[in-house]
Amino acid sequence: MEKIRIGVICPSEIAHRRFMPALDKLPDLFEFRGIAVANEAEWTGKLSDDIKEKELQKAGAFIEEYGGTIYNSYASLIADDRIDAVYLPLPPALHYQWAKSALEHGKHVFVEKPSTTCVKDTKQLIETARANQLALHENYMFVYHSQIEKIKGIMSDKGLGDIRLIRADFGFPKRPENDFRYNKELGGGALLDCGGYTLKLTNLLMGMGAHIDAARLFYNYQNIDLYGSVQLSNHTNVAQVSFGMDNEYRCSLEIWGSSGTLRTGRIFSAPDNLQCTIEVEHNHETEKIEIAPDDTFKKSLMHFSRCVLDNDIREKTYGQILEQSALVENAFRLANQEEK
Repeated sequence: MEKIRIGVICPSEIAHRRFMPALDKLPDLFEFRGIAVANEAEWTGKLSDDIKEKELQKAGAFIEEYGGTIYNSYASLIADDRIDAVYLPLPPALHYQWAKSALEHGKHVFVEKPSTTCVKDTKQLIETARANQLALHENYMFVYHSQIEKIKGIMSDKGLGDIRLIRADFGFPKRPENDFRYNKELGGGALLDCGGYTLKLTNLLMGMGAHIDAARLFYNYQNIDLYGSVQLSNHTNVAQVSFGMDNEYRCSLEIWGSSGTLRTGRIFSAPDNLQCTIEVEHNHETEKIEIAPDDTFKKSLMHFSRCVLDNDIREKTYGQILEQSALVENAFRLANQEEK
């Protein structure tokens, strides 16, 4: 198979800290071609000389370490015939515009979560990708950690008895005010950010088909949802999730069964050098199951490469993206009804 020639839209922190090291581990699958910085028309807000210089400096760090070319606009990278795919680590509200442009130019798209900020836009991206036989992959990389398969195995083997409740929490302390998560125009808010992780996980563990029963979001003076909770269910399970962007750090999963309880503490954010521990409790006796470190960003990129090559995998991935988008939108809808 020929290497997938990939470019990056925006020299973001996650692109340099996580994406590029993972990409560098897959030289047989990918070839890094370059990184784009926004021109004045593409930048959200005013692109001052100082900001432009900082963006170029950040892009230069990519090129110095990994080679490739600096593109002086997002559009020029997307239009380059020497690029097959793009990685989009932009703020959520910008995903639709640039993913759609890339797909219309025949580029496969690897986009950070969430795919878009609404179901309508997500459907449009999927339709464009399908019409052009292109991959569209949303980077909820935690789902590729080997601890997920281990937990699903314990559940399916009745290691906890009949499941009574799935509980997931993900939140972190307040970040700087200029972080996009606290900017409504950029798609900020806890539900779209850390809340999406909890919905993705519980839906996965419940065997898909989950729906939202109730949701509550709490907003600040800038109309940003800072924290919230959601209850989900399907024909066999109930799940409760909580999330927040102005909280004590928490990243946990608890599964309560008729004969046992499972707990783990780094379900969403385990770095690739961390050995995770799953605790399974029966009758006040606890078994600790050690899970070897796992590179989830690398495995997410490997899945993306399979989407590029295999139409069946592409179609399954489209469905997963749309289901996730619908869960988030339904949580927003029910939470807004509660407010009224």
